Order: sequence, then C-alpha cells, then structure tokens
Amino acid sequence: MTDILRFFTSDERAFFERTARAFLRAKKIAVVTHMRPDGDAFGSALSLTAALRSLGKDCAVCDESVVPANLAFIKESAWIQNTLPEDAEIYVAADCADITRLGALDESFRKAAKNALTVNIDHHVSNTRFAKENFVRVCSANCMNMLGLILTMGVTIDETIADLLLTGLLTDSGDFAHDDVTEETFAAAAYLTACGAHVSALQYELFRRQSKARALLFGDVMSRMKFDFDDRFAYIVTTQEAMKRVGADASATEGFVDFPLRVESVEISASVMEVKKGQYKISLRSKSYADMNKLAATFGGGGHVRAAGCMLCGNLYDVLDRLSYAVSQYL
Repeated sequence: MTDILRFFTSDERAFFERTARAFLRAKKIAVVTHMRPDGDAFGSALSLTAALRSLGKDCAVCDESVVPANLAFIKESAWIQNTLPEDAEIYVAADCADITRLGALDESFRKAAKNALTVNIDHHVSNTRFAKENFVRVCSANCMNMLGLILTMGVTIDETIADLLLTGLLTDSGDFAHDDVTEETFAAAAYLTACGAHVSALQYELFRRQSKARALLFGDVMSRMKFDFDDRFAYIVTTQEAMKRVGADASATEGFVDFPLRVESVEISASVMEVKKGQYKISLRSKSYADMNKLAATFGGGGHVRAAGCMLCGNLYDVLDRLSYAVSQYL
C-alpha cells in the first residue's frame, strides 16, 4: 500500500477501488466542479482529468465560470469547457458541496444522473450527497481525497498532476495555516514535492503575486474595514464600483477575508462582495471557536467549520444588518 493511503479507512479505500474499476470500464467520463472555482476546485478537477487521460480515457472537464485571473497561471485550465457532454458514462463532481453549486451546469448534471453513473468527491462538512456514489471525507483540501483516488487508479503522479494537487492543497489549507492542517496534509505535500511539484513557484502564484489593480483594491477595501461586538467581528465590503475604479475583477478579492482575522481581538471576519446589483457573495472565517458552516447554513450556504460562505440578496444595508445579527449568535 502506498504510504499516503494509510490515512484512509478500509471503507474509503474500498470506495476508491470500486470507482477506479468503474473508470477503467468507461470510455468517456466528464468531470465538473463548482462555480466561481478556487484552487482546490481546479486542482481536484484538473488532476483527475489528467490522470484519466493518462489511462487513455476520453475525459472532459467542465465549469460554468470563466477562468479566474488569479488561477490563469494554471495552463491546464485551457482544458475547461462550459457545457457538459451528453454522452459520458460517468459524471464526477469534484470539490462541490451541493448540486446547486454547479451553477449553470446543475440541470445538465441532474439530467445525466438519469442514465449515467454520477460520483461526488468532496471534503465539505456541509455536503448534501447529491450523486449516486458519494465520497465525502472532511480534510484540509479535497485534493487530498483526489490524491488517494488517483493513486488507487495506479496512475503515476507526474509533475503536472503533482502541481495541480498541490495547488489545491496549498489553497484550502491557507498555505498550511488553517487549524484543520494535520500530519496527512504535510505528508501529502511532501509526497507531491517528491513527485516534482514546484512548491516555491506555486506559493508565489497563489499567495504573493498580485497585480497593481489588486494592490490598489486591497488598500481601498481594508481602509474601510468595520468592527462590531467589542471588535470580535470585522467585515469588509467590496463593491462593483470599487473594482471598476482600479480595473480589478472579482477574482482579485481572493484571500481578502483572511486579513481582518489577523486583528488580535477578531474571532469572525466577513468579506461582503457585490456580485451584481442586489446580490452579495459572503465569505466567512473564524479564528478559534465560532462555527462558520452553521452560520453560513442560516442563509442556505455552507463549507467548513472555520471557513464557509453564502449568498445574500437585498440592499447593502439590509444585507449587513442580517449578517451582523447572525454573527452575533456565534460570538
């Protein structure tokens, strides 16, 4: 047994073996991930696609979204198409907690489920187990689950697959800073590094490189940071106007929510980003005790205990009022 697989239970390894056999029997497979993808979404979906193609499979990888600017350095993102093929034998949802998170591909996935095998591989505690076969294992990053599956498939982890998996691991572990980082997280990173992953280059792309537009937007947004509940709650607001003013897009706000959490008194931080008029994407983080998955679930969202998100609609002042009241219940 590959050393990495020791972190999985016998039932989890059995799931990987069944899924690997199904993949080997299939001729055409489609992999899809959630809308507004992050590094773990792309890392999960693209690494599995690369692994399946290395076995000679016809594999499409799909997402409804335009490739975010902060992930454009991933050259394999050019593989992504915006529609699901109708003739695949297996459809795999990667890093997706709920079928509605597939966005415009939601209905296509539901339709595919009528005549094909659907598989859901995820790490969110809020996962709704929407596929015929569901593998939900809470861990630092879904790419850790995907690594276990790819190894079980007998695929050699080359530099491309290693870089894709490490991209997801670095993203969702917060560069190993989140409190769900474990021995397995470091073991997976070490294994991928040994397989040729470019650790320093990925850390630069994910956490240090930024455009002038992002730098200007960051300064503007953070200068307007607000505090409440004896400074235990901090929130920031990014409007469409602010982004247009500096020439930034929504992907430039990736990671903004983590900054207010550095204030020593803050337990919960929130980023409120205007998606369009009357619609706001809420990103939530907590430091030590507040459950962000439960807080986000109040508004139909979800995620992890320390990191979650949801969408809120209405005028900004009403959104902030509703958010603040919900936050007050967890402080």
